[in-house]
This record gives sequence, C-alpha cells and structure tokens, in this order.
Amino acid sequence: MGSIREPLLLLDSDLKVVSANHSFYSTFKVIPEETQGVIIYDLGNRQWDIPKLRELLEEILPQNSMFNNFEVEHTFETIGRKIMHLNARRVYRELSQTQLILLAIEDVTEREYYKRHLQELVENRTVELTQAREEAETALLEIKKLKEQLDAERAYLQEEIKLEFDHENIIGQSNEINYVFYKIQQIAGTGTNVLVLGETGTGKELVARAIHGLSPRKNRALVKMNCATLPSNLIESELFGHEKGAFTGAQTKRLGRFEVADGATLFLDEIGELPLELQPKLLQVIQSGEFERLGSSDTIKVDVRIIAATNRNLEEEVRKGRFREDLWYRLNIFPITMPPLRNRVGDIPLLVKFYIDKISKRLGKAIDVVPAGVMDTLQKYHWPGNIRELENVLERAVINSSGPKLRLVDDLKTPAKDSARAERTLQDVEREYIIKVLEQTQWKVSGKNSAAEILGLDRSTLRARIRKLDIQKP
Repeated sequence: MGSIREPLLLLDSDLKVVSANHSFYSTFKVIPEETQGVIIYDLGNRQWDIPKLRELLEEILPQNSMFNNFEVEHTFETIGRKIMHLNARRVYRELSQTQLILLAIEDVTEREYYKRHLQELVENRTVELTQAREEAETALLEIKKLKEQLDAERAYLQEEIKLEFDHENIIGQSNEINYVFYKIQQIAGTGTNVLVLGETGTGKELVARAIHGLSPRKNRALVKMNCATLPSNLIESELFGHEKGAFTGAQTKRLGRFEVADGATLFLDEIGELPLELQPKLLQVIQSGEFERLGSSDTIKVDVRIIAATNRNLEEEVRKGRFREDLWYRLNIFPITMPPLRNRVGDIPLLVKFYIDKISKRLGKAIDVVPAGVMDTLQKYHWPGNIRELENVLERAVINSSGPKLRLVDDLKTPAKDSARAERTLQDVEREYIIKVLEQTQWKVSGKNSAAEILGLDRSTLRARIRKLDIQKP
C-alpha cells in the first residue's frame, strides 16, 4: 500500500484500522502506532468521528459493495479544513474470506477552493483584458475576440458551479422566495438565533446553510443534528456529550454537538421533536452559554449560534403543553418561513430545469425538452411533499425518459378544492400523505422503491414520523 500516493485505509468488520499507507500518515499527521487496531472514529483524538463518514460506513456501504466519490467536508484540529472524496468498497481476504473495507481518500480541497473562486477569477481577467484593449488600439479586434470567448467561458463555469454546489442553493425568483432572501441577508451577519419554519421538504436546511455561509462564522463547519432521528435517551448525549462511564456503553469520553460547534453554528432540525425533559437544558445553554457533560459536574462554556427548524406549529405545541413557552420565546427571536411549493408556482420551471440538469448529468442522459403539457401538470399539482417530492418525481421521469424529451411517469392529480380539507392541520395532511405512500409501496419503509425513497427521507426520520403521527399498518 505504501507506493500509492492516494491515502488508503484498510478496515476490519469492526471498523478498526488493519493497515494504512504512507500517504495517509503524511497527509493527516498521524503515526502508525496510534492507528493500527484503532476504530477509525477514534483516530487523532476522535477527530475522525465525522457524521458523514459514519453515514458512509454504517448506512450506505452495508447496502452496497462499493460507493464512490462520497463528499465529506470537515475541519481537523491538526491540519485544518479538508474537502475529501471518499471511495469505499468491501473486499475479502483470499484465504479466510474475512470481510474488510478498503477506504480511499482523495483530498480535493484545493480543487474545490478553485471552483468556488472561479467567478472572481473570471471577473478579474475581464478587467485585465478591458484595460489591455484601452492601452493598445492596434489589438482591439483581438481583445474583442478574447472577451467574447471569456464571456462564454464565464457562463459555462457559472453553470458548472451551480451543478456542483446545488446543495447550498435556494432556487427561485418569486416574490415569496425573494422575501426569504431578504430575511437571510438581514440576519446573517448578526449572532441572533433563528427559527426556520415551513412544511416538510421546503428546504429549511438550505436557509440554515445560507445564513451560516454569509455569517462571520462561515469558516467553521455548520454542525447539524436532527432531533427526530435519535431516541430520547441518546439525544442528550449527542447534544451535550458524556464522560467515560456516564452510562452503560459509554466506554470513552465523547464531545457533544455544542462543544463541536463552539465558535460556529449549530443547526437543530425538527426542534419540535425534542423531548420535553431535555428542553430545560437546551434553554439553559441558550441563556447562559453553559452546560455540563453527562457524568460530569464541570461547567463548559461555549459560543454557539443556534438555527432551529420545524414543520410544527410551536405556538400550538406550547398551548398543548408539548413545548416550553420560555424556550419558544428564546428560539422565535427572528423567524423565517419557507413558503410551500404550491405558493411559488412561478419558480417551478426554474426548479425543473435545475433538477433535470443535475439528475441527467448524474445518470449520463441528455434531457433538454420539457413538453408544455408536462410543465402545466407540474405547475398545477399541489406538491404536499414540496421540493423534495418534486426532485423525486423528476428523477423517476428522467430514468424513464429514453430520448431528449422528459416523460412524466407519476400520476399527478390536482385535488378538488374543499373548504373542509383546507381547515385540516399540517399534521393531518402529513399523516394522510405518508399513509398514502406507505400503501403505494405495500408498507415498505426502507430500501429501493420504498416509502422513504419516494418521500426523500432517511429511513430513521420516516420511522420517527410514523411513531409521532401514530401511523399503524392495518
């Protein structure tokens, strides 16, 4: 393994390091004596305990023999911020047939940095060429030719950047989404906590990313936690950390999300699902910036900006006694509401083009025609699953399109207007829609062609919603 320049790790089935090549040690400033036989997450004083790495090794790879170009962005204490493409595959020892994992790490930090600064480079070059044209009249025609070439290059590169970094973009130009942009610009430069409201699938995390990306904390990673994906007995440990021996199974000390986000931004998704018994401790941190790890009496002080998101009506939850009123007041200083897709119909053509280009590129197809009838259907549909549902519908359409014309396979029927239905709560609508999808998939929650895939949710998130909404298979 030592002759390969790309950092490589070989892990056993328990995710312990069997061996690593010289490139890994030199790139990430670790030594063999502290690496071999150690669980990968514990490397470098647990610097490798990266949520996205856990997702690859514990959720994605067990269902695939290999997975390529999985992007992970992380800040290491020893070497700073890195953007990595991980390629992992399951392999076997020839004699014992023991299953191992080969993990290749491509450091793309410089390349990604270059992409993110292409706009500035192109503009600077335009200025230089313009100045050259003014100084040399004899070269006017040549400069004009170069400028036209440069304009074409700039348009191409801008499109490439959009495709590469769509996860941080909010697409649209409607009045509703422009108001969201205005609110983001207003609050981003402050340290004020923000509450992002909106239905499932409207893009609340994109708002959090945009606020963080425009804030003075942008050089640190946005730390995320979904309050609906973990059982209540683990949420406290994830948020505040624990000492070794704090509870059964706590074999080592673990930093919580608040410590990791010190000096940065913590995004608490699905805050309405936070158990009532943990809400006082979250309130204490917001008020004082202080907390204690589980199993410790030592006070830890942090500087964390909180962006919380929910699809629930927290004011109603307060009235029902399911959410603390004082915590709601602390979070609701500056609310931003993401409009549902049905209220921004004018943005649908932009979103359709964006996702078709993105999906076609990934699947190696060339879809460049959206029939007027198809676009009309997409704009008339009520989109209960919002943008997430739109993306899933378009992916199925691209997969089933054999030529350059988009072929819609979903039967998108616009429901008749019904005043009684309009008075139903968001929770009622969500419950009905999840049941409909579960019935469509014969109650298959996870895996290929499952309810989780159609809804665009993690399987754990969907199971949490099923429990919360008291959905039971007949």
